[in-house]
Amino acid sequence: MLLQFEAPPLPHYLVSGPAVMQAGRKHPSRRAFGVFDLLVVKDGCLYIGEEERQYEVVSGHALILRPDCSHYATLPCGQDVDYYWLHFQTTGHWEAMDRKACPPPWSVWPDKPAEAQMRTQTGDAPRTICAAPTFPIQIAQFTSLLQPRKLYERLDQLGELEQRNHLGSERWQQQLLFQEVLQLLAASLEAPPPSASALCAEAAAAYIREHYRDGFTAQQMGESLRFHPVYIARCMQSHLGCSPSDYLLRFRIEQAKLLLLQSDLPISRIAEEVGFNQPAYFTASFTRLEGLSPRSFRRRFLHR
Repeated sequence: MLLQFEAPPLPHYLVSGPAVMQAGRKHPSRRAFGVFDLLVVKDGCLYIGEEERQYEVVSGHALILRPDCSHYATLPCGQDVDYYWLHFQTTGHWEAMDRKACPPPWSVWPDKPAEAQMRTQTGDAPRTICAAPTFPIQIAQFTSLLQPRKLYERLDQLGELEQRNHLGSERWQQQLLFQEVLQLLAASLEAPPPSASALCAEAAAAYIREHYRDGFTAQQMGESLRFHPVYIARCMQSHLGCSPSDYLLRFRIEQAKLLLLQSDLPISRIAEEVGFNQPAYFTASFTRLEGLSPRSFRRRFLHR
């Protein structure tokens, strides 16, 4: 099973610590615990079940118990078990899925940034602005650690900071260390290499982003990438969900939105800067995709 978190927002650290489970003891059974419970075994073995799945978490392995499931001990410990526990949560979307059915992270290509709300200090109503596109964080629910010693070091550091977590600076440091913990867990996930069609779609997207100001054609892009234009279009539709022309148009509009917010250039000049030959076509395309004209979009954020 894989756990996939949509970020931003990033999953956040709550509390952690080292622990020793004595021989003959069992991990506590809990129902809908409400937080993610990361268990990392340093020595020994924990026998844990979650719903219908059962795990033997041995040295150098990690298991994440879900907040929405019941978990229980399947057997008592045969020896003293040296392990770490860590609770974390996310306010963003997450889901558990079968690894075989989960799209690899390199295949996710958001074509439009998420929208965020910004509230002015004057008490005006919130206004929608462009925000960073979301991206997936994929972690195996049960995994053999790629760098166990490094993960143990980070967990030890988190535990040491618990004594001073009443200080804002220490809690900030804990969040930074926790992001490293997530990276180490994600690195243990053996992702299959991208397919030839995914690599083609990636190369085409990179080409469009580099040449979006130019008046290139599908034929020129095909010659540069050494793929037939029809094959490129098929790969982009399959992996990005859009044609090359749709991807180009969306990317140009997103660059135009940045210029509208960050400069005082005339609309006609912005259209030219992002690759439109005709300002009227730029305005029509912008209005169709964003639901308001470039001028209205800029006016929403002008100081009044």
